[in-house]
Amino acid sequence: MLQLYQLELRKAIKSKRPGKLSKGVLFHQDNAPAHKLTVAMAAVKDCGFELVDHPPYSPDLAPSDYFLFPNMKKHLAGKRYQTDDEVISAVEDFFGDQDESFYTAGIQELQHRWKKCVDRRGDYVEK
Repeated sequence: MLQLYQLELRKAIKSKRPGKLSKGVLFHQDNAPAHKLTVAMAAVKDCGFELVDHPPYSPDLAPSDYFLFPNMKKHLAGKRYQTDDEVISAVEDFFGDQDESFYTAGIQELQHRWKKCVDRRGDYVEK
């Protein structure tokens, strides 16, 4: 099971960010139960990735919550889809069409939010 998870993790990074595995990977994930499983944590470690800690109960520090999903929501606003497959395709197209600067902006915002969280002694960044 662990080897399969590692293989899938490496394959996903290779396909989504070619050339990044050789440069070192900072790996960020929230504290969802599936992410905290021993097998998941071991796979990240065994891949040689550096896991970036995520404070508990901090949705304001999750890039999906403050950056990815709001941008996707703006893009999809007002559009209608007939099937689940159309929605999936639209979401995949949106994220696939973004260049590196889009994702860099989200990570730079994360750095800013972490600093605010530390300055506020762990209190939420956005209320």
